[in-house]
Amino acid sequence: MTPPKIALLGAILESNRFAPPAELVDFTSLTWLAGDALLSEARATPPKLAPEFAAFVRAMDATGDWTPVPCMLAASHPAGPVRKAVIEEVIATSEDMLRAAGPVDAVYICNHGAMVAEHDHDPDGLLMSRIRGVVGPDVPITATLDLHANISQRMVEACDLIVGYRTNPHVDQIERGEEIAFSLRRILASSVRPKVAHVKLPLVPASVTLLSAEHPYGTLIDLGQRRQAEYLGEVLNVSVFGNFLFSDTPDNGLSIVVTAREDERVANALAVELADMAWSLRKDFVRQLTSIEEAVAISSGQDRAPVIFSDAGDNPGGGGSGRTTELFAALHAAGVSNCLFGSFCDPELASEAHRVGVGNRFKARFNRACDTTVSWAKWDLPFEADAEVLALHDGDVVGERGMTAGRRLALGPSAALRVGGITVVVITDRTQTADPVFFHMFGLDITSARTVVIKSRGHFRAGFSNWFSPSEVFEVDTGGLTSPVHDRWPFTHLPRPNYPMDEDTAWTA
Repeated sequence: MTPPKIALLGAILESNRFAPPAELVDFTSLTWLAGDALLSEARATPPKLAPEFAAFVRAMDATGDWTPVPCMLAASHPAGPVRKAVIEEVIATSEDMLRAAGPVDAVYICNHGAMVAEHDHDPDGLLMSRIRGVVGPDVPITATLDLHANISQRMVEACDLIVGYRTNPHVDQIERGEEIAFSLRRILASSVRPKVAHVKLPLVPASVTLLSAEHPYGTLIDLGQRRQAEYLGEVLNVSVFGNFLFSDTPDNGLSIVVTAREDERVANALAVELADMAWSLRKDFVRQLTSIEEAVAISSGQDRAPVIFSDAGDNPGGGGSGRTTELFAALHAAGVSNCLFGSFCDPELASEAHRVGVGNRFKARFNRACDTTVSWAKWDLPFEADAEVLALHDGDVVGERGMTAGRRLALGPSAALRVGGITVVVITDRTQTADPVFFHMFGLDITSARTVVIKSRGHFRAGFSNWFSPSEVFEVDTGGLTSPVHDRWPFTHLPRPNYPMDEDTAWTA
């Protein structure tokens, strides 16, 4: 038997409509790989690219002969709409490499699923449909997506199998990459093409309500997995996509995607059952945040357990700048002590700390290079305070826990500064602090801190679960590009009516 010839490609970006556009440098500084270099990095230890992509390659390597056709993988940290020229280059390069390789037996696409382009609300679907145009109607196309994807009908029509993450915080990317490899082997061994069903609801929850270990989102995911098991192999995959609110697209909304081995009726029935349950739980997809005043009061308290705060309005993992000073300034003004704060993205400040040197003091000027007249930087207010340089690092580390465990991170020149009673980590690369390595690379002891503040929305929960139980986690209502309060944003493309923005929204399957 001839080994299957499988094309590999993808474009990974979670777009926040209100953030600065995603430029070419945002991709080349993270992942911009093609051909043999892409395949080599996927097989590296540890890999620097998306874990599910590397897992797919390794699973295919482990399960038999195959002929990989590595096209192109591009990835950026979450940002604004991608420039037309950038996404068109990714798509065109993949198309050209596919044509040059000749006929393939299947395609694996590694995307995020919540990308927006300056010329298209759905560049994920655009990429998938263009690839379908190259390989033709008979070649299976499979895709992995983040569970925050905004599923479009164009995506569903282009793909034979869509697999979404099941965990938030995301700690199952490796399993999902392996799953799609095993499923693809099964699809290629069969003469039957899978059937995909998709149901979208007018339910647009904020990401803070999409924790997979908690109700209501976890309840939906768990039911989907139980039902999949009950179908005894007829259902290949059940994915519940929560959507990414800040993309602000016509395709926003919680989506159920079910892939059956061959019976479309089975896929449709299960998708409708899960959608009905999701709608019945819609009021549970609303979450109360902790005010800044409450956070300061908690931090100032003496007789309490250690706590961890999410600076929810400024999550770089959702397009936030990583530079807002609102919560930091409030804690500093209150004289809060024994506090770790991670991480502030300020290349200029990190560079100055390296020039000053360990053990020396200087006037730390946060956000000196920010233009707060620009809409996406209006929360990045300047802040100045005396600081001592505690430690320095080049930022080249490997993740320890949670979604970045075992993955190489390039944080750029970084510093730990003591500012009053707060030790703040300053980094160069705009990355959410979802892993304890952000503190450990400086030798900072998390167990000794009474308050830890994280610029991350939810993924830090997996990285810091050794130190903080769910009852010790507080999401603080701060300003910034990822504030999860719906009525603070000038949405123009979200489907209306929707819940919770329109409380009287009606829906039936």
